[in-house]
Amino acid sequence: MKRAVAVAAMIAAGCGSTAGRMSASGPSGAPVVRIAGSDTMLLLDRRFAEAFMRAHPGVAVQVEGGGSGTGIAALVTGEVEIAAASRPLAADEIEALYERYRTLGVTFLVARDALSVYLNPANPVHDLTVAQLAGIFSGSISSWAEVGGVDRPIHVLIRPPSSGTHRFFRDHVLGGAPYRDDATVLARTNDIVAEVTSDPDAIGYGGVAYGRDVVHCAVDGIGPPTPDAPGVDGYPLSRLLTFVTAAPPEGWTRRFIDWAQGPEGQGVVREVGYLPLWERPDGPP
Repeated sequence: MKRAVAVAAMIAAGCGSTAGRMSASGPSGAPVVRIAGSDTMLLLDRRFAEAFMRAHPGVAVQVEGGGSGTGIAALVTGEVEIAAASRPLAADEIEALYERYRTLGVTFLVARDALSVYLNPANPVHDLTVAQLAGIFSGSISSWAEVGGVDRPIHVLIRPPSSGTHRFFRDHVLGGAPYRDDATVLARTNDIVAEVTSDPDAIGYGGVAYGRDVVHCAVDGIGPPTPDAPGVDGYPLSRLLTFVTAAPPEGWTRRFIDWAQGPEGQGVVREVGYLPLWERPDGPP
């Protein structure tokens, strides 16, 4: 049974485009599926690729990061078959797809995530409200003493604008307002985790699967859900992780996406530390 869960499957009727439908071929003629995009999903995508290639010898799955915006741009130019995205497509990205392929793109759910706020274990603050996070990341709150910590300046770490996580946090916490001017921009989630681990006054954000040695801050009194405790309801920074293709995929691209959404792929999701789409290990009821 096919398990393809596609949302926003918006394809222009009668366009005749084959964009994103077939996987590419390598120099030897072997099939290649190319993925680029979300840094949040990079660890997951690499594990997907490793497991899929073990199960399908002779097929290559190439994975790159760079941020959701970078992956979507590569999808538009035809450099990849799949864009990994931790946010919905923006209007200008949909317009770019339509201008090139006369399609509006297809989005496939592959995992659930809780965007985690990272704190250093030495920081006595372990719980912040959304309003406090907005103040910290916008600049109206500058000392940990203002949120129950010690009287020391807060060092704010953020992802670059090409990151879907950057946009998700800005939209859902800051209400679309800009980040504080003195925030430090770091390219990768791993960079943010490393900085928070070494700096007791730092705060950053990223996927819940990252940051084994940091505190995953509770938000509004609710801790981020994890594979071991997936049923935490009401966590305000939950989101979906997706694959995006330019048009309905076929060939090895479709087989890879179906596999990622099926029992084997969802097992990888759980192993990496994200939340599977299905509560049952064998798929949806």
